[in-house]
Amino acid sequence: MNKELIRTIKFTLFSISAGIVQWVLILLCNEVFKLPNNVSWTIGTVCSVIWNLTINRRFTFKSANNVPLAMLETALFYVIFIPFSNWLIKLMTDSGIAQYIADIAATLLNFVLEFLYQRFFVFRNSIDTNDLAKKEQEQTETK
Repeated sequence: MNKELIRTIKFTLFSISAGIVQWVLILLCNEVFKLPNNVSWTIGTVCSVIWNLTINRRFTFKSANNVPLAMLETALFYVIFIPFSNWLIKLMTDSGIAQYIADIAATLLNFVLEFLYQRFFVFRNSIDTNDLAKKEQEQTETK
């Protein structure tokens, strides 16, 4: 199967796990701690981004690049995306869309943009450079 298709499937599956992290935190912050939705959204998003970046760096992009640099580059994306997504959610809810539907729409937008950003910016020059990728390459060469 095509390497990029496998990479996309892995990113999708790991992003689902990050989405679970995000939604559990959003629900806890909203329903248990009664925080405003924009605060809950931000907390959930930041935690899921850390989870998603860590796991996708290792297993999807198999990158050996500098972890602090990858986190900084990803943080730059979210400096723009979090305020934008909070604005978008407010715009949707102000026009009558249910809160959690607006949150889901923003989550899906985040999924697509984050994949593109990580694939073509954060990890663009370091894909398949970590120990997992090297082991796979060795196994392929010995077959």
